[in-house]
Amino acid sequence: MSKEQNIVNYYVLCNRLKDVIRSGWNYFKVNRKRVESVAEHIYGVQMLAIAMKSEYEYDIDIMKVVYMLAIHELGETVVGDLIPYLKGNESKEKAEHDAVHGVLAPLMDSEQIEALFLEFDEHKTPESKFAHQCDKLEADIQCKLYDQEHCVDISKLEGIATFKKELLESDKSWSEMWIETTQEKQHYDENFMKISNYIKDNEIGIEDLNN
Repeated sequence: MSKEQNIVNYYVLCNRLKDVIRSGWNYFKVNRKRVESVAEHIYGVQMLAIAMKSEYEYDIDIMKVVYMLAIHELGETVVGDLIPYLKGNESKEKAEHDAVHGVLAPLMDSEQIEALFLEFDEHKTPESKFAHQCDKLEADIQCKLYDQEHCVDISKLEGIATFKKELLESDKSWSEMWIETTQEKQHYDENFMKISNYIKDNEIGIEDLNN
């Protein structure tokens, strides 16, 4: 194929992510006219990374991070947005890696781009650790925003029995439990934990721009 075909084909494939709804929001039956797509998540997590680097002055290559985050969901153009802990989705990582290899194969820079994707997945380097935390924190923030809009009806979470039971037996909101679960599972550094606790404990929104 020509370079022109490679570029357009790659774009068209990636463009699919505009229509792939984040599976976690479907899983929790978020009831909203427009629910976040994978493409919107990618944009959101890149903007979050820029802000975190600005305010906490991390010693990282932010351009590398932004590039890494631009491609971190590339496999979902083929396999969709799978929730890894659900039955049948255990091989999500291998499926995504195979998909990314195939998607990138026609591009001249395929090896370098794929290496960046794999670096993100391993989250061992400073940039990939930072990017991974941004990825998780962005979901926390979006969850809080949906919760503030009352987009989730706890009584309709029939398929999430354990979570529903714990939520109904506690005095916590859906987003509080979501965020606390993330904090338990992820290795947030001090700065990311500060933001995570801030969104858990406060109403957030555009009005913050005036403060």
